[in-house]
Formats: sequence, structure tokens, C-alpha cells
Amino acid sequence: MYKQSIVIIGAGIGGLTAGALLARQGHRVQVLEQAWLPGGCASTFRRKGFVFDVGATQVAGLEPGGIHDRIFQVLETEPPPAHPCDPACAVYLPGETQPISVWRDREAWQRERQRQFSGSEPFWDLLQRLFQASWLFQSRDPVLPPRNAWDLGQLLGALRPDTLITVPHTFEVVTDALRAYGLQADRRLRTFLDLQLKLYSQVDASATALLYAATALSVSQAPQGLFHLEGSMQVLSDRLVEALKRWGGEIHCGQTVSALLTAHNRITGVRVTDRKTSQETIVSADQVVANVTVQNLVKLLDPEALPRSMQGYAQRVERLPAGSGAFVLYLGVKRSALPDPCPPHLQFLYGYDRPRENTPDPICENNSLFVSVSREGDGRAPTDQATLIASSFTDLTQWWQAAGNPAQYQALKTHYTQTALDRLGTFFDLSPATIVHQEAATPCTFAHYTHRDRGAVGGLSQRVSSFGPFGFANRTPVSGLWLVGDCTHPGEGTAGVSYSAWTVARQILRS
Repeated sequence: MYKQSIVIIGAGIGGLTAGALLARQGHRVQVLEQAWLPGGCASTFRRKGFVFDVGATQVAGLEPGGIHDRIFQVLETEPPPAHPCDPACAVYLPGETQPISVWRDREAWQRERQRQFSGSEPFWDLLQRLFQASWLFQSRDPVLPPRNAWDLGQLLGALRPDTLITVPHTFEVVTDALRAYGLQADRRLRTFLDLQLKLYSQVDASATALLYAATALSVSQAPQGLFHLEGSMQVLSDRLVEALKRWGGEIHCGQTVSALLTAHNRITGVRVTDRKTSQETIVSADQVVANVTVQNLVKLLDPEALPRSMQGYAQRVERLPAGSGAFVLYLGVKRSALPDPCPPHLQFLYGYDRPRENTPDPICENNSLFVSVSREGDGRAPTDQATLIASSFTDLTQWWQAAGNPAQYQALKTHYTQTALDRLGTFFDLSPATIVHQEAATPCTFAHYTHRDRGAVGGLSQRVSSFGPFGFANRTPVSGLWLVGDCTHPGEGTAGVSYSAWTVARQILRS
């Protein structure tokens, strides 16, 4: 006999993980996904024999004791085969032909940064100490931010004397640490940090919470690391779907949740539309876990009947800084187009001038490109060919302004595509003879396929005001309604959303 009836909205990694863990605990779980395939931003699509990762291209937390390793042990399911990325990333600064290689081996990475950023070692030592303390703290399964006595008990239970090192840095950003060590004038170091942090936290060193940066900049080193999955990113969601079904859970694709239903400030179910038949049904539930953005969550509630407890929540969401969009170029190329050797992940920066403090961050609008390249034989491309995926941050507004004018939208898309090709062509041998397939995605594309609000990617920027104890909780003000994914602690990435799902499953089990 089932304990509770639980509906999961969205079959991204967070939703699938929460669903599988809750099914394992004996609940009746239904995962409702509006797309035709599970995976969300970590899904794939196929073209001409190529398998392209839609968004995420690398995974953290697969090492022994990592969050994915823990989850698959509980689910009694084999984790997907993967290889550690080494280097995790090769970063090319403007005008430089030799990269800054972020090695997985700690000693190799220490030698690299000493060579690249002379005199910066005290800063990196601080990051390492903060990371070690934060990693141990996170491994004890704290609930952040706490919303009731049980949550608070889990948080206090995770605190140890070794956590105290992080307390003085709770309200600091990365530039505070640079200033403390006299490194604020080191242009190359600042540029490198801005570039990496924009990728992981959506904001630069002047805005990224120092405690978040310590983890983001250290997690790629052993015994942790970033991993490249064999086959595609879809393998991760496939394993989670397998576990979900093994423990009696269900997944239904092509089902759009159009509204959350409440009564007396408690969730009662969801309204669902079948995309094939357009038939609308009501699915009752004791608990609803929404694997959506916090903006999407608020929109699913009827504004005319918004519970009083949610009104302040909705106002907070409305005040959030604008999210980041992504322009992504997907290329299927002959392997001869790649240099030998070619790192699996590269980052390029073009024409960048460090702004003064508190001025807009220029690392966007195609000034930078993050590039992922498939490995030979990893299942993403035919023999002697490879996938090459290049993404850049972009302002959401211009795309939605152009969306109403097809000619203007296509011109903007063509401009971004050609700019990316020109810049990639300085490193890769790209020509009609080496490009087998080419297509691009914009924020409008992501909104269409993922239903994320305005097509934004990456969740919330990891500022002090939205990180850790100051972020959005898994518990919402509506009883029985939970938020999971990259808008909650500890943030974006497959490991982050899996931690979020792990926490929700524990909270529901307790409730």
C-alpha cells in the first residue's frame, strides 16, 4: 500500500531524482513531463548520426561518495559509465595562444596557477580551505534555508567546528578576498575568475558569493571532478527513469501542467493537458514536487486565488535580477577539424576590458564561448567525426523583442551564428568541407522545448542574497508544495539539482 500520492512536475534531473527516491520510499509517484523525452536541460537530440547534448555537457558528483554515487546506491542502480575530464577546462584569454589548463590533479593545478598567476597562492589556499569545510558540511545533508524545526535541526546537525572557518566569509564576494590579498590589480587573474564564475554562477567575481565560488572553482580537482558521460547526457536521465520504474513510479511525457490546485493553503493536485489529445484532466496529489524555475512555479498558481502566504513569495520572485539566456551553436564536424590533442571543454574570451566595480559585466553577448567536444568512440558521433557545442550568454530581452518579427529574429540568429563560427574558426578548422551539420538554439528555442521562463538557463545567479541561507527553500509557503532544481540550494548543475532532490525526498519522508 502506498504511503502518499506524489506528483512530480518536470522530468529534468532534479525531478527524476526526487521521483525515483520517493518511489523507493514506497510512495505512489507520477512524473509529468511536457516534452516527449525526459532529461530537461540535460537531454539530447539526434541529427545525421550525431547526438547533441541540449544544455549540460558534464557531470559532477559521480566520484565515490559524490551525490550521484550516493543516489544510485540508494536506488540500487548502476551509475552511467563516465570518464573524468582532465583538464576540466582549457581557458584561453584574449590574445593568448596557450591555455590556462584546469587540471584534475591537485598538484598539477597548483603548479599551473603558480605559473599563470604569480603571487596568488594565498588566495587559492583560502578557496581550498573554504571548499573543504563547505564540502564536509554539505556531505552531512543540511537543509538550507530551513523553514521549520526539523529543517533547522538538520542544519544544526551538519555544523561542526570545521564549519566555523566559513562563517566570517558568509557575506563576502570573490573580490573581497582578492582585495584582502592585494590581488585586485591582477588583470589576468581577475579575467580568468570572471570567465569561470560567469559560467558557474552567472555573475562575475564582484557579485559571486565567495563560499559558492570556493566550491565552483575547486570541485573539478580530485578526489572530486567533472565527468564526461559515455553515450550522452541522456544516459543519466535514462538510468533515473529505469530506477523510477523499478520502484513502481510512473513517467508520462507529453503532459503539460497548466495549474497548481490548492485548498485552504494546501496543495490538492494539478491540472494537466495532454499534448496529443488536448484533453484536460485533474490529477489529485498529497504532495507536489515542482522541478521548474521559481518564476514558473509562481505562474502555475492562480493569481486571483493566490494564497496569502504566497503573496510575499511572489513579490520576492518578481524582484529577482533578470536571468541569463544562452545562444548555443551545435556543430557536427569531421574529426580532422579538431586540433590534436583537443581538450573536452574549452573556454574562449574575446575583446574583454575589465570594467570598474559596480558596472555592467561585459562577459556576455558573444564575448565568450564555452565549447564542449565529444571524445572518439563516446557514442556522440559517427567514426572519424565529432560533436562541437559552443554556447555564449546572451540578454533575454533582445530575443523576445525580435521574436514577433521573423525577419528580425532570423537576422539576429544569423549574426550570432556567424560571429560564433568566425571565432571558433581561429582554433578549429571549420569550413564547408569539415562541417557536416550545423544548427543553433536561442532563448526562444529553450523556452519552446523546456518551458523554462523566458528560456533562461542556470537557475538563480549565486549572489550572497540568493545563495545558501538566503536562497529559496525547497518548502514553499503552500503546504505540500515543494520546489526542486537549480533555483534552490546548492544551485545549478546536475550535482546541484540532485542535492536539491535528495533534500526534498528526505523532507517528504519526514513529513
